[in-house]
Amino acid sequence: MTVADVHEVRDPGLPGRLLVAERDVLVPVLRGRAEEDFGAGTCCPGWTVRDVLAHSSAALSRVVEGRFEKGVFSPESNDRDIAEREGWSVGQIVDELERGMTDVGPVIAEAGGVLDGVALGEWVHAGDVRDAWGLPGAYGGSQLPLAVQLLAHLTRVRGTRPLHADLDDADEPLLLGAPSGDAPPARYIGDATTLVRLYSGRPLTAATYELAGVTPAELNLFD
Repeated sequence: MTVADVHEVRDPGLPGRLLVAERDVLVPVLRGRAEEDFGAGTCCPGWTVRDVLAHSSAALSRVVEGRFEKGVFSPESNDRDIAEREGWSVGQIVDELERGMTDVGPVIAEAGGVLDGVALGEWVHAGDVRDAWGLPGAYGGSQLPLAVQLLAHLTRVRGTRPLHADLDDADEPLLLGAPSGDAPPARYIGDATTLVRLYSGRPLTAATYELAGVTPAELNLFD
């Protein structure tokens, strides 16, 4: 995998490409699982796999349909979206998720950047599902380069602590966060999947990594 240094210029099509590519590998996995598998717990407190998918499908539908009422995407709003789908079959939830992943790209692109984080968040939730089922590629896999590119852009836009990442699985170092002349950037040495776990507040595996100058809590984009 090659990950370039973060650039100032936003790529408006990147979030949509990430979700369409993820759709093509995730949806067949979901359709091939038994109904009882969707009751497995996830790293999202109180949420099963079914709940994670219901949240993701609802969030994407909201973006596609432009439904952004007060408090949208708050914990309370997310719980309501999940509750509204309690009577749905798993197949209906997966259908809605597939439509959302297909249709949301142009909407995010035209929003000018304010919705880019939705794409990364839903890609991370796909990792939550794989993690809950013990599948390979959780927070990694073939879409990891696109996800890391989007992650780097979001850290720059949101002004997070500057971090110099030497990735085991990349040819060039990755610069994340907002440049600052006040202090040298924090340092990370390890693989890209663990970097994603750190920035998304997901449980860390036994992977070996080094982090200096910043705590994991300071990196979490979704806290």
